[in-house]
Amino acid sequence: MAANGDAKFGVSKRIKQIGRIDLPGGGSVVVENGYAYVGHIDPPLGTSIIDVRDPKHPKVIARLEVPEGIHSHKVRVSGDVMLVNYERFKTKKEPQGGLKVFDISDRTRPRESAFFKAAAKGVHRFTFDGRYAYFSPVMEGYVGNIVMILDLKDPARPEEVGRWWMEGQWIGGGETPAWEGTDHRCHHPIRRGDRLYASYWHGGFVILDISDMSKPKLVSHLDWSPPYPCPTHTTLPMANKIIGRDIMIVTDEEVGEKLSPTPFAFLWVVDITEERRPIPISTFMVPHDGDSFPGNRFGAHQPAEQVYDNILYVTWFAGGLRALDFSNPYLPKEVGTYIPFPGKGQKTVQSNDVFRGDDGLLFLMDRLDGLEILESEL
Repeated sequence: MAANGDAKFGVSKRIKQIGRIDLPGGGSVVVENGYAYVGHIDPPLGTSIIDVRDPKHPKVIARLEVPEGIHSHKVRVSGDVMLVNYERFKTKKEPQGGLKVFDISDRTRPRESAFFKAAAKGVHRFTFDGRYAYFSPVMEGYVGNIVMILDLKDPARPEEVGRWWMEGQWIGGGETPAWEGTDHRCHHPIRRGDRLYASYWHGGFVILDISDMSKPKLVSHLDWSPPYPCPTHTTLPMANKIIGRDIMIVTDEEVGEKLSPTPFAFLWVVDITEERRPIPISTFMVPHDGDSFPGNRFGAHQPAEQVYDNILYVTWFAGGLRALDFSNPYLPKEVGTYIPFPGKGQKTVQSNDVFRGDDGLLFLMDRLDGLEILESEL
């Protein structure tokens, strides 16, 4: 297992800070045309829009709030359309969850244009290509989040195109899950070509053929939990073949405070050249002598989904941001590190999400406080 470096605050190796803004903790950040969009963890704050055209002096230009019992910690943008999730959060009530669509032609005044309603907890995570949204809603008759594709050709009238679920989830259709509760559920679907790569929490991951979006078909499924305890968070194919192979990076999510004592979550390198038989070929772990406990997780989480080469930037909670080189996928190595100082009033960092711009800038969102704007020499 490849490994490199212990976490300390204020570490900068080949990645440097050029701007920062204090913001309540966020679950995601996306940047387009000089504006950053942050989905926040804790209500009542839902989404912030930040002008980052001058990255050294970012400024908030709009904020959206959410109802009691809802958080809106994920956001995606394409052109004048913004999507945010509505998911029940720390509540015994039953507020409506789903996927909200906003018109952001005026960035300072987002205007709701549609609300696709889900069941139970609502929607967790999603991606959006400007026409279709690939997301993970809970729907009536199913146990846990499933895969769904929405057509937003008319953003004011989103229409379901297709859905897929793991056998056992459709209890309304007479299926019986072979697992307890909602352990097997869609977490995060990502599209590449006519394939959808979907992490499925304690159900591992699936590769789906969506050449016919109305009828997604299973290509393959791989699950390593158990014996490995941490759930699968993100499945991200690399941009090009590496050493003649098709490579996918898979991060598990560190939830050690729930499963302790366990090994910290780490990153897997999976060969998908023969996509019907995905094979793990290596792993990467950042060593740490401490514990992972509530409010101070240490372990793998989320890679930047913008992939241009063999370098991938991955958030590691208290381990900050790690730049990893997969030029040799059998032996990934760390080539850059950035661990910020704790935000205002915080004792630790929890680097949660990162966006990589095609101009070399990185936008690092902390789960507790602060958006960092970084420059990489890699």
